[in-house]
Amino acid sequence: MNLDFDIAGEPSKTRIVVAMSGGVDSSVAAALAKRAGYDVVGVTLQLYNHGEAVQKKGACCAGSDIRDARTVAAKIGIPHFVLDYEARFQEQVIQPFADSYARGETPVPCISCNQTVKFKDLLSTAKELGGAALVTGHYIESRNAGNRRAMYRAHDADRDQSYFLYATTQEQLDYLRFPLGGLAKPAVRAIAEELGLVVANKPDSQDICFVPSGRYTTIIDRLKPNAGEPGEIVHLDGRVLGSHQGIIHYTVGQRRGLNIAMNTPESEPLFVVKLDAKTKRVIVGPRNALLVGSALLRDINWIGDTSPTEMAAAGTPVFARVRSTRAPVPAVLLNSGNQIFIGFADGEEGVAPGQACVLYDSDGPRARILGGGVITATLPLDESREKIVPASQPEAALVV
Repeated sequence: MNLDFDIAGEPSKTRIVVAMSGGVDSSVAAALAKRAGYDVVGVTLQLYNHGEAVQKKGACCAGSDIRDARTVAAKIGIPHFVLDYEARFQEQVIQPFADSYARGETPVPCISCNQTVKFKDLLSTAKELGGAALVTGHYIESRNAGNRRAMYRAHDADRDQSYFLYATTQEQLDYLRFPLGGLAKPAVRAIAEELGLVVANKPDSQDICFVPSGRYTTIIDRLKPNAGEPGEIVHLDGRVLGSHQGIIHYTVGQRRGLNIAMNTPESEPLFVVKLDAKTKRVIVGPRNALLVGSALLRDINWIGDTSPTEMAAAGTPVFARVRSTRAPVPAVLLNSGNQIFIGFADGEEGVAPGQACVLYDSDGPRARILGGGVITATLPLDESREKIVPASQPEAALVV
């Protein structure tokens, strides 16, 4: 199978740098680039301690993955380099992850990894190596839209990784290529089998790559020891229902493991609806309390044609996605007090500060990614309609 990588120039005279994680997806991406006739260079990042990582099955970038990437590179006949990015990964991904959890947020480290280590540092290295493009094995599509490239959801909706890539800047997007965006996972594994790659049946990566034990709290306890301080579990009505051993052990929407069943008379189950790092309180309530009407966004990255400020001023309808496992839902982009926020048409459950909110132009297959931001605060559905003020009143702000 030969794919059009949409890169100007004669393939044999054009160098492509491929980010090879050691998994089947990036291995096939490298093999397809080689088959298309490009001058291919494979690069693998060493991100964390191999001794710990190699013990965890289903992790990406583990110690054995470097060996697999090297083996694949030799099989398809391309040079392969390993770059030591451990210090950068610690500073730009692991430490901010721990800091965010300590603030009572729910961070997504894969997004910050793509945003910094992979699509900033590695992209710079790819240019230094003379690459005309950096190729990855992500399931995402990109193609020209006028004089620049646009990003779209993958053909295989079950594998779509657009949620994790919304923070890609326009400059980065113009340089990146994603050859697997139009393929389904079985087709990718079939190509690997056809080429005799050792990773053809390798399990997909799962969970957080830098947590070898599967318990992220272990990392947070080591980097932020005070984040594990005990506190109270409190009902929305103010009643103290129990105690906990640190807010880092809880996430918004959590139901199990609260250990308060014997202390509350309610027959309906209770869920975590908020984490208050300042008071060290875990706030719980009924399921309907999880329904969020609006979310304030920060650190907005935009790759759509019209700026988010213009769209917010016009109250433009969009489709919002607050978790990678959920489909985009109808929403509207709004402006309040010169701040950008998203209003969910029918409310959305389990929305937490620290999560990403990714915006699309539709909810259909191959929808275009407009951009997104990090959720700073939320309002319940019943309060949102009272607190939202029009953009014509810049002195007013969204109360959170």
